[in-house]
Amino acid sequence: MKISDIIASIGVIILLVAFLLNMFKQISAQTRLYTGMNFIGAGMCGLSSYMIGFYPFVVLEGIWAAFALYSFFNVPRGTSN
Repeated sequence: MKISDIIASIGVIILLVAFLLNMFKQISAQTRLYTGMNFIGAGMCGLSSYMIGFYPFVVLEGIWAAFALYSFFNVPRGTSN
């Protein structure tokens, strides 16, 4: 397994855990935890895609990470979990 595969796998796991936690109402999509997990997961997936030269996915994950980062810093007060 190449390093890009490991990075992608960890990123996907982070994204899926955030999604499942939100689906089962363990965390809200309006929390820093959720948006932080989305930023880290998308960033890792984007990095691994860059490493293998799959640029359409780099764009997708880059946009995903950018919106997650924007949301991270715009979480309303009282929802920092």
